[in-house]
Amino acid sequence: MSNVKDSLREAMTIEGAIAVALVDYESGMTLGSDGDVRSFNIDVAAAGNTQVVRSKLDVMRQLGIGGTIEDILITLEDQYHLIRMLGGTTLFLYIAINRGRGNLGMARHRLKTIETNLVV
Repeated sequence: MSNVKDSLREAMTIEGAIAVALVDYESGMTLGSDGDVRSFNIDVAAAGNTQVVRSKLDVMRQLGIGGTIEDILITLEDQYHLIRMLGGTTLFLYIAINRGRGNLGMARHRLKTIETNLVV
């Protein structure tokens, strides 16, 4: 079992990781972050992606889609932005990855492992 700080530090070891945050989508509050804050404003990104999560959940409700979101992927020209929902909570892990250096499949696998071990 890992605490927030250790989990974020572990996420930053994912190949190509730029920045990572643990976010509560109900409050919009960032519970922790790590990464290169000079080149990437993780707080702005985390707050913006709170809206992405809320919007997707709203659309699922409107369409009558049951179940939960595992992850959301946003693919940019040179980055992957991956949102990993923490099951049974209002929290998500958000990570930005350099697309040229990172491996999307491995990043998804590692975030799932981090989620399993995270104690909030």
